[in-house]
Amino acid sequence: MYSNDGLGGGMGRDGDVDALAQLVADAEGVSDAARAVQIREVRVLAAAGVLAEKQAAGASEKVKAREMALRGIAAELAGVFVATDRTLQRRIDEARDLVDNFPLTLAAWEDGRIVRGHVRVIQEIGCIVPVADRAEFERVAVERCEDETPNRVRDALRMLAERIPPRTFTERHEEAAAGRCVRVQAGPDGMSDLIATLPTVIADGIVDRLTRQAREIINARAQADVPGTPDTRADANGALPDADTTIRDGSSFVDDARTIDQVRADVFSDLLLAGSPALDPTGTGDGDGTLGAIRAHVQVAVSALTLMGQDDGPADLAGRSPIDAATARELAGNATSWDRLLTDPVTGTVLECDSYRPTAAMVRLLRARDRHCRFPGCRQPAIRCELDHTIAASDGGATHVCNLANLCKRHHDVKHHTRWRVRQLPGGRLIWTSPTGRIYREDAPPPLVAFTTTDPPGPGLHRSEHERPRGAAPGVSAGASRAPACSSRSACPRSRRSRAAVAG
Repeated sequence: MYSNDGLGGGMGRDGDVDALAQLVADAEGVSDAARAVQIREVRVLAAAGVLAEKQAAGASEKVKAREMALRGIAAELAGVFVATDRTLQRRIDEARDLVDNFPLTLAAWEDGRIVRGHVRVIQEIGCIVPVADRAEFERVAVERCEDETPNRVRDALRMLAERIPPRTFTERHEEAAAGRCVRVQAGPDGMSDLIATLPTVIADGIVDRLTRQAREIINARAQADVPGTPDTRADANGALPDADTTIRDGSSFVDDARTIDQVRADVFSDLLLAGSPALDPTGTGDGDGTLGAIRAHVQVAVSALTLMGQDDGPADLAGRSPIDAATARELAGNATSWDRLLTDPVTGTVLECDSYRPTAAMVRLLRARDRHCRFPGCRQPAIRCELDHTIAASDGGATHVCNLANLCKRHHDVKHHTRWRVRQLPGGRLIWTSPTGRIYREDAPPPLVAFTTTDPPGPGLHRSEHERPRGAAPGVSAGASRAPACSSRSACPRSRRSRAAVAG
């Protein structure tokens, strides 16, 4: 027999039970209010999609006109939702799909019978169900979702969708394969995930080949430990090498302690950075095409002190995330060209770009100044953008840095084909005006890496406080008044153990 009067009584006291009941009631109220707001948001976004179609009605190129209208509307709403216009465009499409193709699901959500997680599952799985059978699928799916969490009903709904007479698997696979893509998801500590959405057989084949190649490398390590030992290993296809083949002294695999996962990742990087596609449509006759000659390029800004090894501060990979100092130094060492950036000591804005090669200096300066697309919220790196005349050249706009800015292809089109307008102020500041009159200010982004000194100057370089240059802050050396950093547009570094050249 237990008592609820002691510390072990938990929520047995009447006062505690009453407090919990009040919390539950408050939670129910918050849940209802949140559901109402979410549904209202869906209807607003769906209405935005309808408006885009209305604006494109009667256009000669209806598909492109709708896309341009949708981009303009998404860019307008992105400022309100504090998100990128690409994200808003995707949410508009999802909202339009829910309102138009899943009305029973939306109604059940509005009635509080299901939650947003259920809606996502029904919408995700229901897309494979033929339109003629979708209403019945929705009815049964909503019933199964009631009083169950979304993750519990997912498998049951997937089985339900498969049992409804659908299109053939081949038809669905062809549609899914049309969405194959490659994307980068930035992670912490200078790492990223490279994600490829591919047909399963291709993805499995890639992993198999990488694994077999990695095992060959690991097998070679064991042979390298015994100099002059005949190589009797079978290769990845089961064949034996020639009898005269030996593992010579000084093998590149000596002291190689990488795991198989690390070797797979390094081989994967080597193949993509230095390999040539098996099918090259640019090839003519027996000659090689141009695809294999293309080398990857990135834009990196690194402090001069870091470059000289005096500190290990992170470098800035334009449009992405910080990278470690060692990688930045390797890139600078292999770079075919690099620029010195002179930055404002207070704002960090790029003032000048000294080039040691007098080619495309204006482009280099604008890439260094802008770093990424200058449309509000966009982070597309400048090296993948287009230079846009703020005032069109056809209207008398000068081809000068004060009238140029980097815009990605998407937002270049938005500027020219929608009612978005922009003007440029001194210092590269852009003032964007949306079709509804909302104003967005885009300052030239300051570099994330700047050259400043905190240590006392060396012998012979000391200046007294009254000799400090005008405008320099106390404690900052004179050399920091125009702080150089290095911007390298180098080929990506070779993977460890790679012998392939990837310099641009």
